[in-house]
Amino acid sequence: MRLVVLPGDGIGPEITAATVAVLEAVSDRFGLGLALEHELAGHESLKRYGTTLRPELLEKVRAADGLVMGPMSTFDYLDESKGGINPSMFFRKKLDLFANIRPARTYPGVKHPAVAEFDLVVVRENTEGFYADRNMESGGSEMLVTPDVCVSLRRITRECCNRIARSAFRVAMTRRKRVHAVHKANVLKIGDGMFLEECRKVAAEFPEVTMDEYIVDAMAAHLVRAPQKFDVLVTTNMFGDILSDLTAELSGSIGLGGSVNAGTRYAMAQAAHGSAPDIAGQDVANPFSLILSTAQLLDWHAERLGSTNFAAAARAIEVAVADAVAAGETTVDIGGRLGTAATGKAVVARL
Repeated sequence: MRLVVLPGDGIGPEITAATVAVLEAVSDRFGLGLALEHELAGHESLKRYGTTLRPELLEKVRAADGLVMGPMSTFDYLDESKGGINPSMFFRKKLDLFANIRPARTYPGVKHPAVAEFDLVVVRENTEGFYADRNMESGGSEMLVTPDVCVSLRRITRECCNRIARSAFRVAMTRRKRVHAVHKANVLKIGDGMFLEECRKVAAEFPEVTMDEYIVDAMAAHLVRAPQKFDVLVTTNMFGDILSDLTAELSGSIGLGGSVNAGTRYAMAQAAHGSAPDIAGQDVANPFSLILSTAQLLDWHAERLGSTNFAAAARAIEVAVADAVAAGETTVDIGGRLGTAATGKAVVARL
């Protein structure tokens, strides 16, 4: 398996280095033959090449088996004409990474604000919705009508609704066989109505899976009140973005939230959090989010190949992280005393 690795901005290089050490260890243990190709994107690329993302990187990623991307300071990249391309948006759009799959769970020993232990997954549509930088072929979908009036357009398509629903049901088949379709069809009657129609169609193809439906604001309240009730949430882009941050924080830290962006042919491991420039270079950032994201990437590759080795490697990373957390071999944000690099080494030792 050949992976392109982009360390990103802020804390990105630190957590990426810890993640690379874990990937190398798991490759040795399971004979995966991982080949890592290191490239630049983000601020370092902008300094060196005048652009946050060189066009030739796309072809390198397409020729590889996956992409590992550290956090990017995407809010800084405001002007594409000056090289400020958002790498996260770019790869999600160009590679059609339509499913953002974000597990969230509590870990014994980690303080969390949830009322009970839980283990759930948010499956979020990733290519349309209200996201103005990716839902149009050219140009954006936000328009300044007058200096005081902005109109933002949301794109919803049956194809995207159907395939994200299908992704969620496939995930549910590996878990507790429950899907919760999250929507706002009481107000967005056409767009979210279409989303629900497609979820119901797919549900008919998976009789083993139970599906229920929740309005998004009610779901937010239910997650705070009783997150243990839920298994696989499926929803549109913006709702999924918000709810997956909520569930990650309910687990004790967004630094525990893995995230894979997956399509039919390509996939990208990406930490669920941002670049946190305020703590960059201090060796305090939690590397678990990116480490767990790469486990999801290996699992995605395993499913494509039907490979038991890659699947076992993914599970081994998840177990090693859980064991490290239980032993207190973690960064300060979740109660440990280790730095970023030492936390990565603790996972490597367990592998």
